[in-house]
Amino acid sequence: MTGIGTDVGKTVVSTIMTAALNADYWKPIQAGDLTNSDTMKVQRGVLECLPSYNGTFHSEAYRLPFPLSPHCSAEQSQTIIDTGALTLPETSNHLIVEGAGGLMVPITRDFLVADLIAHLGIPTFVVSRHYLGSINHTLLTLEALKARNIPIAGLIFNGDENIGTESVICERHPSLRTHRIPQAHTLDTAFIQEEIGRMQEFLNS
Repeated sequence: MTGIGTDVGKTVVSTIMTAALNADYWKPIQAGDLTNSDTMKVQRGVLECLPSYNGTFHSEAYRLPFPLSPHCSAEQSQTIIDTGALTLPETSNHLIVEGAGGLMVPITRDFLVADLIAHLGIPTFVVSRHYLGSINHTLLTLEALKARNIPIAGLIFNGDENIGTESVICERHPSLRTHRIPQAHTLDTAFIQEEIGRMQEFLNS
């Protein structure tokens, strides 16, 4: 799972998709907010709406204290990130992997999130949210994935529909599977449960 930038809704989408697939979840690198990490948020959301959940929330490979790009947070905390050691957790279940920020976020000075996705050998969903400049960011993300031969599993719009924006993106990528999660004013159990069924339909389509 990657996004066109920071705070576009990757964790919201990861929560819904993890619940919809009864999947495992893994965030390789958490930078900042260690007392309320993305893994904690996803776990809380999934367990509150899916008491029968039997997947696993895998521990982060790196928990960095500063809310900065991973390379900055690692440098400031004197942590050395061994990118070669970033390997997928062993599981026979579906696995949702949530990246940090967008594709070009540096994990180290010479290793980007895009490099991590390619290194792990997994397809990715792209999460997009509408704002001024989001067409550019979405198209750049899709082009960067294609240039690296990373399979794109689908494009998920997070928030209210914007036909003008979405039509331009979809016309340039007509074969791309798309889905929408409506704007969540409160990420509560009722919202997640309502979206689980729609996500399952999308994933099974």
